[in-house]
Amino acid sequence: MQPGGQIDMQALLAQAQAVMTAQAEIAATEVEGEAGNGLVKVRVKATGEVQQLLIDPKVVDPEDVETLQDLVAGAINNAMANAHEMAVAKLGPLAGNPGGGQLPGFPGGGQLPGFPG
Repeated sequence: MQPGGQIDMQALLAQAQAVMTAQAEIAATEVEGEAGNGLVKVRVKATGEVQQLLIDPKVVDPEDVETLQDLVAGAINNAMANAHEMAVAKLGPLAGNPGGGQLPGFPGGGQLPGFPG
């Protein structure tokens, strides 16, 4: 705020621009996750879109599909958690919440939409 209780519009616009820039960087970023000591790896966009799924042939057992399903789910969850951490690290300081883990003003109790809490 400026003296006299007026809002500093220039500072507010600069902060909005910084947030938009950070959001664009986040949307363009890909992060990885893995499970089973790297037997299953997944690469996702920070927006949640799966880009690549790699499965080591050693983990493919037709008699035990459940283990493979668990590993794939675990790798995706790990990647999404990494994406969430990256987004919080980028946007948290811009929201006046450095390293707080949650961002004010987002639906879902301050969690970034589309990311696990």
